[in-house]
Amino acid sequence: MLRKTMLAAVLMVAAMVLMPGVASAQQSLSLNLGYFTLRGLDSRSNEDVLVNNLNYHVFDIKDFNNATVGGEWLIPLNPLFEVGLGVGYFQRSVPSVYSDYVADDGSEIEQDFKLRMVPMTGIIRFLPTGRRSAVQPYIGAGIGVIAWRYTETGEFIDNNGDIFRGNFKGSGTNVGPVVVGGIRFPLSTGFAFGGEVRYQRAEGSLNGDFNGSKIDLGGISYQASFIFRF
Repeated sequence: MLRKTMLAAVLMVAAMVLMPGVASAQQSLSLNLGYFTLRGLDSRSNEDVLVNNLNYHVFDIKDFNNATVGGEWLIPLNPLFEVGLGVGYFQRSVPSVYSDYVADDGSEIEQDFKLRMVPMTGIIRFLPTGRRSAVQPYIGAGIGVIAWRYTETGEFIDNNGDIFRGNFKGSGTNVGPVVVGGIRFPLSTGFAFGGEVRYQRAEGSLNGDFNGSKIDLGGISYQASFIFRF
């Protein structure tokens, strides 16, 4: 089903690009650098693995916040609307220890929790002042297809109280909404820069090796954009 949805989206965009009005318009490549913040503890479900890990381990949800990079191909539909097709990359590894247990020699029992996401997005933006104005605020919404991988590596305690080394992995691809808002400042006919706030929402499923059955992939990114028009 996901493959068919993505194929339909690609065909739709290709058709728009081949339309004379779209093909002749000035397109852009946006390179984005920003900071991604995961949804906080109060916004996550009780099934979320990070929420449940807090019952046994010492770390903070905000420890996962980190830099994000990406690129987006911007295709104008008319002076007020454009389509953006993008891809991004985010990764963060967070160290942790058990909150109530230590090894027999008194040392901490250590783990690393690691989350990686590669969101692929299709977004339609509305620019109320138009694509030719000196200041270009905009809002937009679309769909994100997020490929993700979550791992827990290190020392763990089994049901008998014994310490063992383990490496637990979960991965998948999940779809969710994306909402954006931002502003651009053209400096010339070929270059502009701007800033954007982007919200994504999606949730992945994990197997029984983890303390939770879900991983919340939602959050907000704050991005600087460097836009090259051609």
